[in-house]
Amino acid sequence: MNLSEAFQSVRNHSINLCSHLITEDFSLQASEEVSPPKWHLAHTTWFFEQFILVPNDPSYEVKHPQFNFLFNSYYNTLGVRTARNQRGLMSRPSVDEVKIYRAYVDKAMQMLIDKNIPEINELVILGMNHEQQHQELLITDLKYSLWFNPLNPSVMDINEYVSEQESTWVSVDSGIYEIGFKGDDFCYDNELNPHKVYINDFAISSGLVTNQEYLEFMEAGGYDDPTYWHDEGWAWSKELEVKAPLYWEQKERDWFYYTMDGLKPIDKAASVAHVNFYEASAFASWKGARLPTEFEWEVSQNHFEWGKRWEWTNSAYLAYPGFKVAPGAIGEYNGKFMINQMVLRGASVATSEGHSRPTYRNFFHPKFRWQFMGIRLAKSL
Repeated sequence: MNLSEAFQSVRNHSINLCSHLITEDFSLQASEEVSPPKWHLAHTTWFFEQFILVPNDPSYEVKHPQFNFLFNSYYNTLGVRTARNQRGLMSRPSVDEVKIYRAYVDKAMQMLIDKNIPEINELVILGMNHEQQHQELLITDLKYSLWFNPLNPSVMDINEYVSEQESTWVSVDSGIYEIGFKGDDFCYDNELNPHKVYINDFAISSGLVTNQEYLEFMEAGGYDDPTYWHDEGWAWSKELEVKAPLYWEQKERDWFYYTMDGLKPIDKAASVAHVNFYEASAFASWKGARLPTEFEWEVSQNHFEWGKRWEWTNSAYLAYPGFKVAPGAIGEYNGKFMINQMVLRGASVATSEGHSRPTYRNFFHPKFRWQFMGIRLAKSL
């Protein structure tokens, strides 16, 4: 598949994800942390327009200058923007107008891609990966917003909960290991530069924590015992009266969870999802284990299957040695978030095809859990 075909495939996938939505779904925004599907469709288009077409195509004409205000996300160098918690208030432009905007930008992008300019091709690949990130966010943001509907709407089936195989402990010897991306394919700047780390002897679970295991933690009073929790996590759980993973609800004695395919009884053999760092760490402590560091995860990932859940690590999101913030607005993409975030590794059932690799560093604040976040245990030897 050449670049032009790959570009169109990524763009089409975003539209296909919305194929079963009704018009009203496109503007749903249940909290500041999530964005409406219509905004995701427009923002990813704005990214190609502002970062590629405007600076590199003198013939390109911006048809909707105000879209720069509506669909900028967090790029301060590109001007003022809609408050994040107000994205769902924008009934205009309509869904159809956003689709027309996408087609307009796509046509100009295809003409630019056909010129086969290496520097521009690199930006196109970045834009495609950026859109793939938003494809996953479109799914998880929509799930969160639909969850508030007592009708438990079914809009898509992405096989969210898959049974885990019986897990074993995999031992990894101490030593010096190289961490980071190597090769000529695409990666984000936060995966560079390759560097060496020393790791002590440790063991890591070959399987993810299951709903059954997490239910045992709940029934043992795990949410009521502060000895398992970070202080900040304990305060979070008490303030919000959290007693279970996100989307779980109990009816009489049975537990159910909301999925994009409607409300379902929990599959006890499936890997738990939608737990935050506080919960993952507390569970690990209750089990007499811990979360792996992101370096331990990377050096051992070939010993287990991964890709169903973003897996919390016990590593803060920090720069690798030699990291430099890129010049211009592109420099706002990763570097400015390297504070108060924890790293997750792997991928999830909502991750777009081709958008995962062993060195990928996802990151979120410890309190967030609306992504498909799960737990893999580790222990020191």
